[in-house]
Amino acid sequence: MSQVSVSRSRTEVLVNDFVRSVYNWMALGLSLTGVVAYYVSRSPDILRFVHGNSFVFILLVIVQLGLVFSISGAINKISAGTATSLFVIYSGLNGVLLSYIFIVYTRSSIVSTFFICAGTFVACSLYGWMTKRDLTSWGGFFFMGLIGIIIASLVNMFIRSSQMSMIISYIGVFVFVGLTAYDTQKLKNMALTQPAGLDGAVVRKGAILGALSLYLDFINLFLMLLRIFGQRR
Repeated sequence: MSQVSVSRSRTEVLVNDFVRSVYNWMALGLSLTGVVAYYVSRSPDILRFVHGNSFVFILLVIVQLGLVFSISGAINKISAGTATSLFVIYSGLNGVLLSYIFIVYTRSSIVSTFFICAGTFVACSLYGWMTKRDLTSWGGFFFMGLIGIIIASLVNMFIRSSQMSMIISYIGVFVFVGLTAYDTQKLKNMALTQPAGLDGAVVRKGAILGALSLYLDFINLFLMLLRIFGQRR
């Protein structure tokens, strides 16, 4: 076997291991979020404490945002163990905040929407991985769309327009579909460019960062789809 073939085979193994690690951590985060959300939804006391107290809810949202920025912004400064712990804590906390969906929507519509989201996510992720087109320019476009969604959602908190909420949801689906493909291609490029013999802790941190990006794409896509397809109680 030639040296080129050996090198190519080794690269494929490294890429597959890295990508498998990313999706495993993402799946773990989603599973933890779902379990915590369901458990909290079955506890009236916790629901009342979190969703019935504006101060507690806002505090948890701030902590949640802080965790995301800590993982994304300080990934090079923190240890792999810290990054992993922060991701697990974030996933669990997100479950606490998302527990309301089991109160607002029927269980059957949550399950059906989850499978719709999973199928959409897989299709977009496969496109991002297999396409020869450079999706780098998509990043800025969809990021601006994300900023627009956040601003529109904040405004709609005051005007409480159901029509505007639905428009935001449809635009949100478009934005997070694009971000899923973009983030997947970015993950692929990260995997292909990582040097052989890279420290395991550095690889773990890269996997956690990639898992966080895809986790956020999946959760937000799910919530947008739930607003469109979910049946309220």
